[in-house]
Amino acid sequence: MAQYFEVHPETPQPRLIKQAVDILIAGGVIAYPTDSSYALGCRMGEKAALDRIREIRRLPDDHNFTVACKDLKDIGTYAKMENYAYRLLKSHTPGPYTFILRATSEVPRRLQHPKRKTIGIRVPDHPVARALTETLTEPLMSVTLQLPGESQPLDDPYEICERIGKRIDAVIAGGATGGGPSSVIDLTGEAAEVVRTGVGDTSVFESA
Repeated sequence: MAQYFEVHPETPQPRLIKQAVDILIAGGVIAYPTDSSYALGCRMGEKAALDRIREIRRLPDDHNFTVACKDLKDIGTYAKMENYAYRLLKSHTPGPYTFILRATSEVPRRLQHPKRKTIGIRVPDHPVARALTETLTEPLMSVTLQLPGESQPLDDPYEICERIGKRIDAVIAGGATGGGPSSVIDLTGEAAEVVRTGVGDTSVFESA
């Protein structure tokens, strides 16, 4: 059964964050809060953990995984971007947005879209998510915690424990989130394209 860590949503306790990060380093899968919803996360290089997440979510091979970064500086390591894309990222991160960008060679191929070679990138505006990436000192491989056949992500840590607690290693309970998936913006073309409207306001990208 998953370990359950109840952390403060604004000032997460370093001791508990360190315990969660130790689980990630050991190859574990965690559920953690972001500014849009709870997400499943693991280290980028952990194939077995990634396979577990694929199985929980029943993800197709062409699903764009998301790299959850601590800040804008991290993004350039994992994604290529045009000048307009950089400006949009600078204006809208951190925030409840996932940006589709072309992946660099730093991203394992199994995390990229198999044909487009793209990756999702986001910088969550949530203290717990930031504390996890800062303590881990690397981004988290992440996907929204939305179970197969359901229209909305799970957003109650107790329910997460009840429903998938036997399939993951830890639930990081960090209070309320935005209550829905992040908005997804494709920045691989000449202009921004809204792929999914979620918690983040997408009107700002329609003329970008």
